[in-house]
Amino acid sequence: MNPHNAGLESPGSLESLGKVHFIGVGGVGMSAVARIMVARGVPVSGSDAKDLPVMADLAAAGARIAVGYDAANLGDAQTVVAGSAIRADNPELAAARQAGLPVLHRSEALAATMGEDLVVTVAGTHGKSTTTSMVTVLLQGAGLDPSFAIGANVPALGVNAAHGNSGIFVAEADESDGSFLNYRPRIAVVTNVEPDHLDHYGTAEAVYESFDRFTALLPADGVLVACADDAGALALAERTRERGNTRVVLYGTRAGSDLVLHDDGPGKVWVSGPAGRHGLSLQVPGRHNALNAAAAFAVALELGVEPAAAAAALADFSGAARRFELKGSARGVRVFDDYAHHPTEVRAALTAARSVAGEHKVHVLFQPHLFSRTREFAREFAEALNLADTALVLDIYPAREDPIPGVSSQLIADHLGAGGRLVPASDAVAALADAAKEGDIVLTAGAGDVTVYGPLIVEALRA
Repeated sequence: MNPHNAGLESPGSLESLGKVHFIGVGGVGMSAVARIMVARGVPVSGSDAKDLPVMADLAAAGARIAVGYDAANLGDAQTVVAGSAIRADNPELAAARQAGLPVLHRSEALAATMGEDLVVTVAGTHGKSTTTSMVTVLLQGAGLDPSFAIGANVPALGVNAAHGNSGIFVAEADESDGSFLNYRPRIAVVTNVEPDHLDHYGTAEAVYESFDRFTALLPADGVLVACADDAGALALAERTRERGNTRVVLYGTRAGSDLVLHDDGPGKVWVSGPAGRHGLSLQVPGRHNALNAAAAFAVALELGVEPAAAAAALADFSGAARRFELKGSARGVRVFDDYAHHPTEVRAALTAARSVAGEHKVHVLFQPHLFSRTREFAREFAEALNLADTALVLDIYPAREDPIPGVSSQLIADHLGAGGRLVPASDAVAALADAAKEGDIVLTAGAGDVTVYGPLIVEALRA
């Protein structure tokens, strides 16, 4: 919990927040919370260093928005929400602390907006945004109107957050800094549990312990929906069953799962369980997405959606932004972009690319994210990248970290196969455009600014 919210009665009550000011309101997660608060009648103001498109949407909805940080932007705010990237010397944050205002983490502010709704949270090391999006699209397609907050933009929804009228709230629950412990879900999905974010947790054991604390929050009339195909999620489910605080539903391809996934490739995906056997028509490729769809299907059944309606609604899901997102095609080459920044995610994205490419080749441009993650997983990144025919690796995107001596992309390059090498940013576009032939797939992957390369590669192919 955030120590700066001591002045609040409880972050569980929207009324207790008063007028709310968001520092870093343009971020995808922060804007999601601000959007819902405005829709629920809370007076909202916000600021960001840059003028981002979402800020105009918030202003049109009734928020007071400023570009640039200045203590005066606080106005008469009674509660402040600060994005995780906001530094302690930010003039607005410093002024809020000086004035003794409660300062909330984004997750605490989101928890307050949930109020008395039945809360569905999706947690896991990978697949959170996609699965949260699938649950939301499925519930909308089945005639329910959930509120939702997702950490990625979703083309099928048009926005990443909205206030609904069904009394159901679907939210992505981020474990990266432990803030997912601020929610009180009735239904919790866990897609997988692997060591990551060791810059925050320190050890793998601390990661597992945080997920145990997360499932301990579930009530007796709640349910943990966990993936049986993932060793970490399966072990978590078994520990939760032993604890006995809530019901457990397993989904996956493993025999004995409560909801069994049968995945024989594109167009041949179905689930079977107590509700019978139902085909899933999916627009998104890859076994990982079939598993995510099974999780969404399981949630829908828990909420009383008819199985046939749930299966049909999944066909409307076309993907989330930066999740194997098609950026364009030229000369018969399709260029995709993916947020994959952990070895498991890179492997899943490249496996999906292989299934789409068929007998053609796959070329990947990978940008490592964080020095600490590169240090921990260099060999595993290389093993995943070696699934591609061409694997080009950029310098590390530092994000919030300072450099660590001796840690560079070379640690990954040392383990790459014949098709892999480091590439300067200035050469990356031309190298991929030259390598790709008709029918091939190009994938840009990483959580940094590698996403800008996709359209440039399409342009280069056209040229």
